Amino acid sequence: MSDIHWYVVHTYSGYENKVKANIEKTIENRKLQDQIVEVSVPMQEVAEVKNGVTKLVQRKMFPGYVFVNMVMNDDTWYVVRNTRGVTGFVGPGSKPVPLTDEEMVSMGLVASNVKLDLEVGDTVEVISGVWENVSGIIQSVNEQRHVVTITIDMFGRETPVEIDFADIKKV
Repeated sequence: MSDIHWYVVHTYSGYENKVKANIEKTIENRKLQDQIVEVSVPMQEVAEVKNGVTKLVQRKMFPGYVFVNMVMNDDTWYVVRNTRGVTGFVGPGSKPVPLTDEEMVSMGLVASNVKLDLEVGDTVEVISGVWENVSGIIQSVNEQRHVVTITIDMFGRETPVEIDFADIKKV
């Protein structure tokens, strides 16, 4: 179904999980599984130091927002908009605007299908951008953000630079 898109819903701060649960319960009660496919509160793992002890905790990537993958029609709009804790859809006026695929990838919510055969220690050449025609050695690869950190020789010193996957080629 090509009518299904991701929409952003604004909620009261701290109510994201409650809104998600309420929407999911309404989907089940009204049998809207084919129209509202997924409700998501994106989380990320963050290292937190408390009293000298480091531990990993889950944090909301976008506090105050819930992402809904759905077919936009009067019924689904009504269900989501009138869920307790929802203040409205993100978009101009009362018209919800779907997220583009590029926006979903850039926010790290949907994995891009770009795969590169790059490893730490490989030599690459920058093919576009500020560092065009500069070669460097890969120090780290961040597939989630689609960037590599390379060291380049600048003024006789090794300098780390972050470059997008699309801007490099393997030498």
